[in-house]
Amino acid sequence: MFGWLNHRLRDPISWSNASQLAKTVGAAVVAWVVAVDLLHLSQAFMAPWAALLTVQATVFGTARGGSQQAAASVLGVLIAYGAWRLLGLDFASLGVAVLVGLIAGSVRGVRAETTTAATAVVVLTTGYLNNGGMLAARLEDTGIGIAVGLLVNLLVWPPLRDRGAARRIDAIAVGVGALLVDMSEQLGDDCSEYDNWIARTGKLRNDVDHAWHVLAEARESGRFNPRRATPGRMNAADGLAPILSQLDQAIAEMRSIAWTARLAGIGPAQWDRRFREPWLELLHRCGAAVVTPDIGDLRAARSDLAAFAEALDVEDLRDLWLVYGALLISLRNAMAALDAVVEAQPLQVPTPSWSPRTREPIA
Repeated sequence: MFGWLNHRLRDPISWSNASQLAKTVGAAVVAWVVAVDLLHLSQAFMAPWAALLTVQATVFGTARGGSQQAAASVLGVLIAYGAWRLLGLDFASLGVAVLVGLIAGSVRGVRAETTTAATAVVVLTTGYLNNGGMLAARLEDTGIGIAVGLLVNLLVWPPLRDRGAARRIDAIAVGVGALLVDMSEQLGDDCSEYDNWIARTGKLRNDVDHAWHVLAEARESGRFNPRRATPGRMNAADGLAPILSQLDQAIAEMRSIAWTARLAGIGPAQWDRRFREPWLELLHRCGAAVVTPDIGDLRAARSDLAAFAEALDVEDLRDLWLVYGALLISLRNAMAALDAVVEAQPLQVPTPSWSPRTREPIA
C-alpha cells in the first residue's frame, strides 16, 4: 500500500494529471466568481462552461483551444439568437440550431462542432433571449470564461510534459527487457508461449504509439511557456525521439524472433545444442542488460554474439540454418537498436532552477 502510494507521489504523470484537474476546476470557479460577484452578470452560466472547455494540457493547447472555443461559443450564441428570432422557441428552432451549429462548428479554424451546437442549445432553451441585453451578456460571460482559462494555465504552474514522456519511454524499455528475459527462459523447452510473446510485442508497440503522442504533447508544452526551465528541458526532450524510434525497432526484431521460432517446424528442444544454448544465453544477457540497465553488459553481449556467429559451422547446422540465421540477425538488430536506449537509461531532464544539481533521473 505504502509502496504504491510512494510510486504515485513520485510519478510525474500523476502530478501533471492532478494539477491539470485542479486547474480546470479552479478556472471554472474563478470564471463564475468574476462573472457573478465582480461583474454582476445575470445567469452567467457560460463563464464556467467556457473556462472548462478552454483549459487544455499545455499552454499552447489552451491558447489554440481557447480561440477555437471562443469562435465556437460565439457562433453558438449567434445561432441560438438567429433561430429564436426566425422561429421562436419550439422543436423546429431547436432542430435548426443543432443542425446549423454542427455544420458551422466543423469549418476550418473552429473544429468544435459539438461545442457550437451545445452552446446554441443551452442558450436557446434557457429562454432568456427575449431579453434585449441577454445576447450581449452571453457573449460577455463566454469571453470571461475563455480569458480566465487562458490566464490560469499560463500563470499557475504552466505544465511541461517532458517528465511524463520520459517516464513512459523508461517503462517501455523495462517491458522490452523483461520480454527478452522471458523468451530466453521459455525457449529452453518446447513451449506454447509464441502467441503470448507476439501479443506482448503488440502491446509494447501500442505503448510506443502512445509515447509518441505524449512526446508530441511534451514538445507542445514548451510553446508559449514562460517557465525559466523551458528551453533546457525542451532541448532534452528533443533527444527522446531517437530513443523511442530505437525501441520501436527493437520491438519489431523481438516480434520477428517470436515468429521465426513459431514457424521453425520443430520446437526449441530439438534445435542443435551447439546453437541453442549459446544463443539463449545471449538473448537472456541482452534482456537483463536492458532491465538493469547496463550498457557495458549489453555491448559485451553484442561482441560475444558476433564472435559466436563467426565461429558457427554452417555445414554442420545445415538442417535448420535458415532458422538459426534469422534468429541471429534478429537478435543482432535488437541489440544494435537497444544500445542507444540502454546508454540513455535512466532518461534525464534538467532539474528546476532552484536545485543545486543540474540534472536528475526520471525515476
